[in-house]
Amino acid sequence: MKTQTMAGVLCALAIGAFAAPAFAGSEKTAAAERQTMVKDAEATVDAFLRADPGLSRFFDGAMGYAVFPSVGKGAVGVGAAHGTGVLFERSGVVFKSKKPVGETSLTQVTVGAQLGGQAYSEVVFFETEHALKRFKSGEFAMAAEVSAVIAASGASADAKYANGVAVFTMTKGGLMAEASVGGQKFGFTPFSKSTM
Repeated sequence: MKTQTMAGVLCALAIGAFAAPAFAGSEKTAAAERQTMVKDAEATVDAFLRADPGLSRFFDGAMGYAVFPSVGKGAVGVGAAHGTGVLFERSGVVFKSKKPVGETSLTQVTVGAQLGGQAYSEVVFFETEHALKRFKSGEFAMAAEVSAVIAASGASADAKYANGVAVFTMTKGGLMAEASVGGQKFGFTPFSKSTM
């Protein structure tokens, strides 16, 4: 009996020794993917600020913001858009300091006279803690009538929050007649502590 128990323990230790590096490797992969996502999002923030330096008041003053480096959109009558990004949230008492807290996804389906395709970047700002919490619930959607401000020099000067949210986009290429962000739906997944 003792021999069987000892064999079982040794077998379990041997399996654990082989499984641990594989698990550690997957953690390293997740951490590397997260790091790449955050770098892409930070580069996108820099691009928005170059296009319109006035956006700094939104980046500095918001409770948080979701950055989507590349949203792909295509349409022939019925349109669809999808993108993934990073949510940044106010860190501590320093208002300007924002830290990446999770991955977010964007989907949109639209119906109407549409033709073409485009890729664009998008930033969604949250003015209040309540708006940010709604977004983090994972069931946030834009009202149908919401439109984005196109990031360009001076474009943000008259921009305002609506229901605690402001949206800015920057075209990366392509042409499309329909530019509304209304109906966009968002998902949110917090970053795992092991990948931070």
